[in-house]
Amino acid sequence: MTASASPAPIGGATATRLHQALPALHTTIAGALVWALSMGASACARLFLDDWQTSGSIVTVVLLFAAGGALAFPLGLYAARLVSLGRSGEVAFAAFLACLIAATIAITGGLYALQYRSYYAEWHGTPFSLRWFFQFAFTSAGALYQFAILGIRFYFPLGFVTLFAAALWFVRQPR
Repeated sequence: MTASASPAPIGGATATRLHQALPALHTTIAGALVWALSMGASACARLFLDDWQTSGSIVTVVLLFAAGGALAFPLGLYAARLVSLGRSGEVAFAAFLACLIAATIAITGGLYALQYRSYYAEWHGTPFSLRWFFQFAFTSAGALYQFAILGIRFYFPLGFVTLFAAALWFVRQPR
């Protein structure tokens, strides 16, 4: 056995793939800003279509959706790049649609659950008690259910149009 043939480190290919999937920082920041504006605009459009009357609530909802979009874009972009690395345009398109929508809904729903939980926290038990853990779990679960039923509609129709445009942009990017 010769000394020149050294085995590759375990996980070397995985580490290389994870590194190759990292997007450029300027793409991530610009995309997060554009996606945040798009998700905020989508929520705002839906609120005006539904004729909401309270401007304070409109601002809160728009900011929640914008923050969710800003935080979700880097995660969705990285996941889509990881899944579609070296694959065809069709796979890249589908991966970006799935990853970005999943990240956006999950993070925005999580932010909604945190805000919902903070509102009801004053009526909950002593922090870190067994009762508090149950209240935390069920309040968060209720908030996520409420977001799934009522919050997803804020992505229609503008959010999905923007999602398809972003997926077309993603397909044109080098992977």
